[in-house]
Amino acid sequence: MKRWLTFGLLLAAAMPLAAQELGSEYRLKRVIPVEGRQGIAADSAYYYVSGSTALYKYDKQGRLAARNERPFEGLPLAANHIGDIDVWNGEIYAGIETFEDGRGENIQVAVYDANTLKWKRSIDWEPASGQVEVCGLAVDRDGGMVWMADWVDGRYVYGYDLATGKYVRKVHLRPVPQWQQGIFMAGGRMLISADDGDADLEEPDNIYVADLRDGKSWATVLPFRSMDDFRRAGEIEGLAVDPATDDLLVLANRGARIVLGMPRGFYPGYDREVHEIYVYEKIK
Repeated sequence: MKRWLTFGLLLAAAMPLAAQELGSEYRLKRVIPVEGRQGIAADSAYYYVSGSTALYKYDKQGRLAARNERPFEGLPLAANHIGDIDVWNGEIYAGIETFEDGRGENIQVAVYDANTLKWKRSIDWEPASGQVEVCGLAVDRDGGMVWMADWVDGRYVYGYDLATGKYVRKVHLRPVPQWQQGIFMAGGRMLISADDGDADLEEPDNIYVADLRDGKSWATVLPFRSMDDFRRAGEIEGLAVDPATDDLLVLANRGARIVLGMPRGFYPGYDREVHEIYVYEKIK
């Protein structure tokens, strides 16, 4: 019996987990300082964080387990920027581009080994889609898609077939969240983080939700959560749901002034930008 129990536990640990249904109310549980400023993803054992030019892997106590500070080596297109990320089935999916002064070029989905953080392959961007930037992406585990969001023109999100890498369709977001930063898919619903608060005025950023399950060309965007419990209003970034705990994970930066997506000095009391994962437990 013990041997069968052990085998069952090992088999369960090896199987990929999928995020469960989204909650309607979350409570802040803890804040974890990290090195990256762009994206957050989680599997059963680790958090994965993207910086603009690096990938990091943390255990869930916040201890750094691995890093890749040369993530653009081997990529088919030149790049200088990583956005929000996702992790699925042992692979990290990263929205990558060349970004300068509010404009993106050479868009691609780069896929990395979650164990080594090394690049494996890329999914080509379809220019005819109309997408002009990639701020983040999400793997739709239920629908077999990879979705990309656009910080420059956020009217649409763009879907690619997870198995073939081919562009499938775009969905019109109505109304359009301002300055989107990250997306995450759970049960056919898309969470969207938006840097729509004015940090100069201490206005909070927000998370929105859109239901993509009906397959329509458009989706209604609704408020999901105001991030008024950040330590300081700054710049919200990527987000994810921990498949092991159902915790909502939100990456946020504070301290730096951001103009057209680029750091331009610091707010009073700061001499560097601080990057943190906010971990929220679902209470409803």
